[in-house]
Amino acid sequence: MSKDRSAPVPLSEATLPDLPEEVARPRYDRAALRPGIVHIGVGNFHRAHQAWYLHRLMQEGKAHDWAILGAGVRPYDAEMREKLLAQDCLSLLVELDPAGKSAEVVGSMIDYLPVEEGHGPLIERMADPQIRIVSLTVTEGGYYLDPGTNGLAVEHPDLRHDAEHPDRPRTAFGAMVAALRRRREAGHPPFTGQSCDNLPGNGRILRQAVVSLARRSDPALADWIDTHAFFPNAMVDCIVPATGPEEIALARRFGVESAAPVTHENFREWVLEDRFCAGRPEWEAVGVRFSDRVHEYKTMKLRILNAGHQVLANVGEIVGLETISACMEHPVIAAFFRKVQQEEIVPHVHAVEGREPGDYLGLIERRFANPAIVDTTARVAFDGSSRHTGFVLPIVRDALASGAPVEGLALVEALWARMCEGTREDGRTLPPNDPVWEELVAAAEAARERPEAWLEQRNFYGDLAESAAFCGSFVRWLRRIGSDGALAALEEYLRG
Repeated sequence: MSKDRSAPVPLSEATLPDLPEEVARPRYDRAALRPGIVHIGVGNFHRAHQAWYLHRLMQEGKAHDWAILGAGVRPYDAEMREKLLAQDCLSLLVELDPAGKSAEVVGSMIDYLPVEEGHGPLIERMADPQIRIVSLTVTEGGYYLDPGTNGLAVEHPDLRHDAEHPDRPRTAFGAMVAALRRRREAGHPPFTGQSCDNLPGNGRILRQAVVSLARRSDPALADWIDTHAFFPNAMVDCIVPATGPEEIALARRFGVESAAPVTHENFREWVLEDRFCAGRPEWEAVGVRFSDRVHEYKTMKLRILNAGHQVLANVGEIVGLETISACMEHPVIAAFFRKVQQEEIVPHVHAVEGREPGDYLGLIERRFANPAIVDTTARVAFDGSSRHTGFVLPIVRDALASGAPVEGLALVEALWARMCEGTREDGRTLPPNDPVWEELVAAAEAARERPEAWLEQRNFYGDLAESAAFCGSFVRWLRRIGSDGALAALEEYLRG
């Protein structure tokens, strides 16, 4: 790593030759790349994952007609667009391996479309038959799911608007429908819709969103999409912290000035169904696994890694531990994590293609414990209303259906309720950390006197409040946390 460089080089196409030798860079001619993918939601994860895999292919002289056009559908996406255009859509990636850090510049994105009301530029490019894949990372909460049915929340104001004004949509899905309408009218085939978000059946959910929305304004179009467009399911994995002043300073220590560097762990995985209606890059050449058993890979990952994140993050926030690795260093919290995993999560995960759940748990423990990854408990705990309902509660339901224990999972939910009171145990205020934070705080305050009030949030828990086993354990744990603190509750659980 360059430590003595007094003037870091601003990242751009023109300055690539001036970067320090230890910073890897594109070997291909970016001016000769042609777009084949529009990606909506250009966050850190996309740039460290899908864009990186495509970059590796391009380094081998392949996929030069599959370059990425970045896109966004929310006003805040314009800030990322401005940062990336200032560096010619190049991204500096810093790998945080405990054995040593390394850096590379990824060049597979070649432009970032204007972020405008009505999404005209986005629709125009997605309608171009040159674009054969539209991919998304819009987070679990960005799919407008009805928690009660897991179907599309069609009465959401944004979706109602898109159904009534299909030519000037607000949502990514509305923009996709508008582009697909143009392609059909022009006699062009559809693109493949590719979700890269952490949802079980993410391709199925994306199909549901696009087809259901199209059906509200144009049933014939909906039938055409449902018949001809493909939406492969996928499992994606790489721990990618948020970017802040420390990450920008780290980039400077490598001799690079970037407003949007990305740090990531030294592990990536991508498992995909091979269902693409308009072709795809040769991703298998750079380690992507194609499988018809994506659901099993996804279940293992969502339950052991993503639910595991919630096991750690809420208690970390309550007791003031700032990172996931700090939680794994804490003897009580680490023991709590392992006991819940071994006794109440892993038993509800099946082996897949030679991968055993117990071995995968060991891998996740090592990844979570990596001190080089400054992954904050605040980031991991964010949007718990989506993450608990998507990752933790399905395990609770499976356990109750089979008569398996739920003590630890009930404690996990009690810790989330306590965190949503909005204060740490040392009295510090927790900043709002959920799209429905005010509702969660109100429920958590009511639960101080009557713990059952938390479980009566049926939009999250459904009928789980009616389960004597789960509700009884939850009530006891929340009272124990309230009277003696989170760590005392964890120690009691570990003794049991």
